[in-house]
Amino acid sequence: MYIHTEETPNPETLKFLPGKPISPLEPLEFNSDAEAEFAPIAQRLFVISGVKTVFLGSDFITITKTADQNWQDLTPALISAIMDHFMANMPILLDDPAADYSEEEFFEDGDQDLVLAIKDLIDTRIRPAVAQDGGDIVFKGFKAGVVYLRMKGACAGCPSSTMTLKSGIENLLRHFIPEVLSVEQSV
Repeated sequence: MYIHTEETPNPETLKFLPGKPISPLEPLEFNSDAEAEFAPIAQRLFVISGVKTVFLGSDFITITKTADQNWQDLTPALISAIMDHFMANMPILLDDPAADYSEEEFFEDGDQDLVLAIKDLIDTRIRPAVAQDGGDIVFKGFKAGVVYLRMKGACAGCPSSTMTLKSGIENLLRHFIPEVLSVEQSV
């Protein structure tokens, strides 16, 4: 098994491509071992000192490190952990009937059609590009012309995320949907 790595625009984040499907659901982000209770691969990665965030995309894993670590020392241990997980035929996620991986959203009832159009543009034009950089972007809400989005994976904390939101995503949404006045990052 060969695991390919790719740099991301965020210097603290590296993208790992094992050549196998990863998240069977929506992309998932874990900020701690406790959050990864039903994701054995993420738990395995959090054991490694210096792992800050684990993001599971459709066919990649994005790992954000702590600032005191360097990729040269950390990458071999991460590749080994990912490889060991697959070689042991461990599941990526455990079945959890109570788990709700969806994000909570807010918007006015009268804005439902507008929100559907915004989400369609995000899903078809924005998310694929963001995924190439090892991240994801999730619709959180719409209020008074402002679209609230959450950046995940390599995009969370990336030095260029503000530029991506304002210059890229905001301009695209405003072009196609005049009711959109601005885009803001949500937590």
